[in-house]
Amino acid sequence: MDEMKLSISPVDLSVPQVLPYSEEGVRAGFPSSAQDYMSGGIDLNKELVRHRETTFYARVSGHSMAGAGIEDGDLVVVDKSLEARTGDYVVACIDGEFTLKQFRLDAANCCAWLVPANEEFQPIKITGENDFRVWGVVTYVIKKLHKG
Repeated sequence: MDEMKLSISPVDLSVPQVLPYSEEGVRAGFPSSAQDYMSGGIDLNKELVRHRETTFYARVSGHSMAGAGIEDGDLVVVDKSLEARTGDYVVACIDGEFTLKQFRLDAANCCAWLVPANEEFQPIKITGENDFRVWGVVTYVIKKLHKG
């Protein structure tokens, strides 16, 4: 298993986190003169958290998911109430260790796989022999881009 570790924290929705919001959006192509107009606000707690009682933030430590854009130091929003489906990114507990990987169900071989997004790490085969559970499904990734 890789060296990925997660620091898990509960979500605190007691204080709204309202920030200025551009309803026009931000174009990634040609600039628009209307982009400087900010109206209203957006509460990130309401935007990122669907199920208050079952949602947690976790800080990623490790490099096994770098190819999926989930990198060391990123924050992930994890919802424990969601059922994992093939292709979801999950926080899973396997044989007593937590890890973050892509979940793939393999019905043909009666197993599941936890798949890293870094060629330096091997997929983890999950069978009935393992003590395994999906702890939660990753719904958002929050990353710091500015290095200052």
